[in-house]
Amino acid sequence: MTFHPLDPLSSDEFATVAEVLGRDHGVGDGWRYASIEMIEPAKPEIAAFDADGTVPARRAVSVVLNRNENTTFKAVVSLDDRTTESWTHIPDVQPNFTVDEWEEADAALRAHPDVIAALADRGITDLDMVFMDTWTYGEAVTPEKYKGRRLGWSDTWVKAAAGANPYAGPVGGFHCVIDVNTMELLEIEDTYRVERPEIMGEYVPRHIPERIRNASTRPPLKPLEITQPDGPSFELDGNKLTWQNWSLRVGFNYREGMALHAVSYNDNGNVRSVANRISFAEMVVPYRDHTEDHYRRTAFDIGEWGLGFMTTSLELGCDCLGEIRYLDAVLHNSKGEPYTITNAICIHEEDNAVLWKHVDHDAGAEVRRMRRLTVSFHATVANYEYLVYWRFYQDGNIECEVRATGIMVVTHFDEGGAHPSGTLVDNRTYAPYHQHFLVARLDLDIDGTENTVYASETQRVPMGPDNPYGLALTQVNTPLTTESEGKQDYDWNTQKAWKVVNDNVTNGLGTRPAYKLVPGAAIPSMFDPASPIFQRAQVIGHTVWVTPNSPDERWPSGEFVNQSGVDHGLPEWTEKDRSIENTDVVVWYTFGIHHITRPEDWPVMPADTVSFWLKPFGFFDRNPSLDVVASEPKSCHTDPGSTCH
Repeated sequence: MTFHPLDPLSSDEFATVAEVLGRDHGVGDGWRYASIEMIEPAKPEIAAFDADGTVPARRAVSVVLNRNENTTFKAVVSLDDRTTESWTHIPDVQPNFTVDEWEEADAALRAHPDVIAALADRGITDLDMVFMDTWTYGEAVTPEKYKGRRLGWSDTWVKAAAGANPYAGPVGGFHCVIDVNTMELLEIEDTYRVERPEIMGEYVPRHIPERIRNASTRPPLKPLEITQPDGPSFELDGNKLTWQNWSLRVGFNYREGMALHAVSYNDNGNVRSVANRISFAEMVVPYRDHTEDHYRRTAFDIGEWGLGFMTTSLELGCDCLGEIRYLDAVLHNSKGEPYTITNAICIHEEDNAVLWKHVDHDAGAEVRRMRRLTVSFHATVANYEYLVYWRFYQDGNIECEVRATGIMVVTHFDEGGAHPSGTLVDNRTYAPYHQHFLVARLDLDIDGTENTVYASETQRVPMGPDNPYGLALTQVNTPLTTESEGKQDYDWNTQKAWKVVNDNVTNGLGTRPAYKLVPGAAIPSMFDPASPIFQRAQVIGHTVWVTPNSPDERWPSGEFVNQSGVDHGLPEWTEKDRSIENTDVVVWYTFGIHHITRPEDWPVMPADTVSFWLKPFGFFDRNPSLDVVASEPKSCHTDPGSTCH
């Protein structure tokens, strides 16, 4: 392992930040560390290090919360000198919630005598079976009398037995409002009651009723083994990953989780840059149900909580198959103390059917199997799991895939009651409609930093003398020159896509190299623009935004979205209408899942899979996978009577 300036912070470095801020500013008891993150060096600094080993300054930024005064500060710490470089009060904001606060709120509420009494009045007396799930607030739904506090509101769930699914037991109409700084119960909202119906909400085998288990007609599967007796074809040196002409660095932080840096492709000896940095910058999950239990339920899973903090160890289940290499991730708790998520990132190769093939009637068949490199991590955000996969292919393609699984939020209703904004999934139980919007931040550097984004659309040519059969299509590529032009929406009718082009370089065909964003799962926001929910997350109003790259512009809905009222990110940045032509650009791509809930999603949801692609378009002069070697005959199933694979 060799050091690189893009390596994530170590345990010692997290501890150094806490030590310095404790010494210089008294950050300790009565405070919380909402976040500690490495300040990534600028592109020229990374280039200098790669060229001659010049090491840039190692620095970290931390957001801390004084609980006693409800004040937020942002500090920059020099890890080289162990000093505070800056200490800034940030007024009128609430930083992200921490895992510690979530757990402490659950414990505080379940121990509060008023909560115990109110639940007992509903017949709920075993508090070990109760789970209080605390959510954040948006400004528009914050009770006026509590504004200015650090607030949370809770759902309440009751398990049927130890180890059973808590999300199968919603306590409808029962919510607590809590000051998360003091853990003071401010209010119990006891608005309606529903007799709990008989449902089957279990998914762990031992809790599924025997009659259902015995009714299964599924025959057992025979083993499917994936082996690589000579080991994997990729190499991992610290956080640097190389495979099949690809090279990249794997990073990690509290907010984005995994981020990929310095993505390049070795094109016959010419190492060409593709992306400087790709990651997820926000995830917005609005529940589209105005009822008492759900009107506050809009989660910013990245900005309010952090995918890094929610990342789970991949040693806990059978998540990856084959010859695997793992990377651990180091983060911190709200005291600033470091901890390690073992096996946080999985790296492995996958067979993916045919890469290319042709059967010639004279020469026979030429077939190449597709191998892909997958880099992934998984985050558990309360009831939902998000599985994130970045896949690299031998033909130069990059695919980003997200799978959502876990357990839906459900609500019981009275016999004969209505549930217009959800689907019946069990007896007198519905799951509300909702949406999952993900925002990918794509800092592409196609053969260098100076790029232009083009909207690429297919148009049909009108029938006429030159097109008598109406067959002709033409492709229109429109350069986006300003930020106002960079606000783009998907159009199915023109199969709209976007190309990031380097107009300063010519390929062997005389055209300009590019990578094309091929959209997938581009869903509309379906909000009235005046909606206060939409005002917090205006990024979801467009499929694509293009901005000039700025290290201060990382969070599309603003740095502090907890209890926010408006979007302080992309809408404010793009008001300047800056030039985005032939410069260092960032493409923000919004995609996701329009979740019209199904009975088949209950009690545990089969993974809903969405993806988009980054495809080379004139980046290469021809198919770069021509040199992929054919598979060994012993690896191929050629004889129908054979058992060889």
